[in-house]
Amino acid sequence: MPYSPLLTRLIDALRCMPGVGQKSAQRIAFHLLERDRAGASSLSSALADAVAGIGHCERCRMLTEDRICSICAAQGRDDGQLCAVESPADVMALEEATGYRGCYFVLMGHLSPLDGIGPEELGLEILERRLSEGEINELIIATNPTVEGDATAHYLADLAGRHGVQASRIAHGVPLGGELEYVDGGTLSHAFYGRRAVEQG
Repeated sequence: MPYSPLLTRLIDALRCMPGVGQKSAQRIAFHLLERDRAGASSLSSALADAVAGIGHCERCRMLTEDRICSICAAQGRDDGQLCAVESPADVMALEEATGYRGCYFVLMGHLSPLDGIGPEELGLEILERRLSEGEINELIIATNPTVEGDATAHYLADLAGRHGVQASRIAHGVPLGGELEYVDGGTLSHAFYGRRAVEQG
């Protein structure tokens, strides 16, 4: 039996979320309409407000309601270190897992010519302007260990080099507590050839 037009529209709208297919969208729609209409109204209101009110930080491109995000505006962060990441979620992950106190630049993706994503789409003119100001002495590249992430990392390293800024990339490899026999070949190879000297004495 076909769904009503409004229900069909809701299910189709829910499918825009990553990992949500037809069946998941149906389950979410039925749950909201059958058991949590107050939650659905709250979700609808919050989503509308977020879409209307959230933009990008002028310095780092992080999602924010303000012209400058709270990280860029914070006192005591190291303006000499700039960490380039692919998404706002990466910023949150680094903030929670590390003691990093520098600044960020959010690419909102990675270079992917086949998908029409070039330097302009990643806001690299803003990044280049920041690198040219002379305040940054290290660009930490924290792109994902994918083909596109690697290509983006090389591009960023070249960009940093043109402005006399040291570029480094976060290490990728064997997870903490992992056993070599269970690590996939690509990860193990990356870890092996990216090995570092061990401090002695």
